[in-house]
Amino acid sequence: MSSDTRPDELGAFLKARRAELSPGTVGLPETGGRRRVSGLRREEVARLAAISTDYYTRLEQGRMQASAPVLNTLVRVLHLDDDQRAYMLELAGRPSERPVRRPQQKAQPRLRRLLDDLGTLPGIILGRRMDILAWNPLAAALVTDFSEIPEKQRNYLRLLFSDPKMRELFPDWRDVAHTCVAQLRMEAARDPDSSRLTSLVGELSVQDADFRRWWAAHHVAVRGVGTKRLHHPVVGELSLDWDTLASTADADQQLVVWSAEPGSPSHDALRILASWADAARPAPTDAGPGSTPHGRPGRHG
Repeated sequence: MSSDTRPDELGAFLKARRAELSPGTVGLPETGGRRRVSGLRREEVARLAAISTDYYTRLEQGRMQASAPVLNTLVRVLHLDDDQRAYMLELAGRPSERPVRRPQQKAQPRLRRLLDDLGTLPGIILGRRMDILAWNPLAAALVTDFSEIPEKQRNYLRLLFSDPKMRELFPDWRDVAHTCVAQLRMEAARDPDSSRLTSLVGELSVQDADFRRWWAAHHVAVRGVGTKRLHHPVVGELSLDWDTLASTADADQQLVVWSAEPGSPSHDALRILASWADAARPAPTDAGPGSTPHGRPGRHG
């Protein structure tokens, strides 16, 4: 079995996915009566995939490495979306090329230059594990003063779960946090040997029951585009679209930018927030590592 495979994780993922499906969903007849397990039985998945129940059982128990054709069949049988398919292939060791050890990340200069030029749009640069590598003043005004968070603790997911004010900022906090957990689960497949990721997952699992449950569910997602609702203490209700720009120099770095339709109430609110942030900004001082050159108090200041 390839050293790049994660058989236990793959088995847990397959089990979680079949638990979400009913016989009717996949075209099997409902037999009636109470089922001992939620979702599909192993033998039902095996029948749909045209493999033996013993083969599928050993696969789910982490005792066998699946062939590429079987994996592709399971994508169809388990109704996996593109993100889930990519995650499953990572767990199965396809593709298997990944660096053994990764250096500490610093914001890529070109992404940082784009970030610093966003005068009217909030933006942050996220690295591996959703570490916050850099931000602009408007992002600090919108979310929090990231410079007040110790650099080693400066992580977006940790902030979501550990700062009570984030639950006030995002009216749909559960959806926001659940999506971020799914994105981290995808990253765990790409970098399973990361001690910092393991430490982060352990820390949040101890602290928060929601994180524990969502992490165990093996839902996956990639960071792309979306819309978030916010309730800001200064400018009130906001509905902001967010977009992601990836660095070609470091695929594990992404610039996330929030914006609003010109002329909309949220667009006007962002302009008001930008003025407020500019007025609240102290005189420039030497900035610490990872901070913007425009240190200012955020909403927690």
